[in-house]
Amino acid sequence: MKNYQRWIWALALAINGLIALSAFLPKAALPGGIKIMLLPQINAILNGLTFVALLAALIAIRRKRRDWHRRFIGIAFAATSLFLISYLAYHFTTPSTRYAGKGTLQYVYYFILITHILLAIIIVPLAIYTIALALNDEINRHHKVARWTMPIWLYVSLTGVIVYLMMSPYYAH
Repeated sequence: MKNYQRWIWALALAINGLIALSAFLPKAALPGGIKIMLLPQINAILNGLTFVALLAALIAIRRKRRDWHRRFIGIAFAATSLFLISYLAYHFTTPSTRYAGKGTLQYVYYFILITHILLAIIIVPLAIYTIALALNDEINRHHKVARWTMPIWLYVSLTGVIVYLMMSPYYAH
């Protein structure tokens, strides 16, 4: 497993680095005026799919259905990967949209957003590491790490949907 740890950290740093760059680099022009305004909605759908797949994986493993657990984790990982590609495509080409809500909702939004971002940074290496442990048949270690991974990944995927729902009125159409 130790051979994979460097790759996991390198991949996690690369992913988180790309996400950070997407916020600060100038936006790339799309050829022919292509508009990608549906990507935030697609991102929310992918986050929702991730959340549902993770819940199904949790139920499957509690029922001792390792085969179904693996399938649902595979779906969650695939949905998360597609989300990442879509998220980067959107944020490398489109200026950020500002939340315009006021009052208490504004504080709720920023609390959810900040916790979502911080835990999303953590879940990248944690999810990859947890899956690597399972793939290497280190089930006891996988189980110990998954106790942290699952709730964090569930929170990040659910709050991704909530952030979209709170932001959706402010996206340009």
